[in-house]
Amino acid sequence: MRSGVERITAAFARSRQERRLAIVVYLTVGFPERGATVALASAAIDGGADVIELGVPFSDPLADGATVQRASDHALRNGIGLADCIAAAGLVVRERDVPVLLMGYTNPFLRFGIDRFAADAGPRGIAGLIVPDMPAEEGVAFDPALARAGMVRIDLYAPTTPDERLDQLLPASRGFAYCVSLTGVTGARAAMGTDVAAFVRRVRARTDLPIAVGFGLSRPEHVAGLRGVADGVVIGSAALDVVATAEPARRTEALRSFVAAMAAAGRAG
Repeated sequence: MRSGVERITAAFARSRQERRLAIVVYLTVGFPERGATVALASAAIDGGADVIELGVPFSDPLADGATVQRASDHALRNGIGLADCIAAAGLVVRERDVPVLLMGYTNPFLRFGIDRFAADAGPRGIAGLIVPDMPAEEGVAFDPALARAGMVRIDLYAPTTPDERLDQLLPASRGFAYCVSLTGVTGARAAMGTDVAAFVRRVRARTDLPIAVGFGLSRPEHVAGLRGVADGVVIGSAALDVVATAEPARRTEALRSFVAAMAAAGRAG
């Protein structure tokens, strides 16, 4: 079985070879139903997703806007914990052989134990994790256990991150560089930030890793506007909105169609 790191590398290499943006789709585990995640992830992959990012529900998701907050609350009421998220991620990897990342807040991982997490998640082929409320300097404590399991920790970089901090953090990054397109929380936006291209150039000058841009992307034109700027895009709240508003019998097809439209926008003209 390929490691999670190898899956990330292969996904971005394939999208680059095909002259398109890699598509990362975020879904909250256990939303809208406890057992819905694997089918929804598969639908997103059928629509063109290269990487799946699965959200670990948490009671205080401070980096997230209303959409993800509601999904997280719903999943918690469905009884979802970190062990359920690891199991769901492992099923997606086993069925579709794609990179799957878990995105969650510090507390669930610390309570679970990072060594235990790595021991459970690594053999399932899970690519790694994103912990938005943990400073990078503290997150490095996770890295040895993750590395032994073939996994990575993905840091977030914001437009407000000064060059000196990028110089300090980017050399230690692995997998890909996750650039936040705006200041503030997650959530679909009508327009992208005006300084995204300049921000991505600052990051690219300091790393050879692929660069994915997330937060606020909700329309095909947002994705199209990042062609030639980034290597990938992360679509989260907009995907959850599609799931939340579709008729139950049409959720997977609605998500597949939405992701397909976003993926089409990411192809070179």
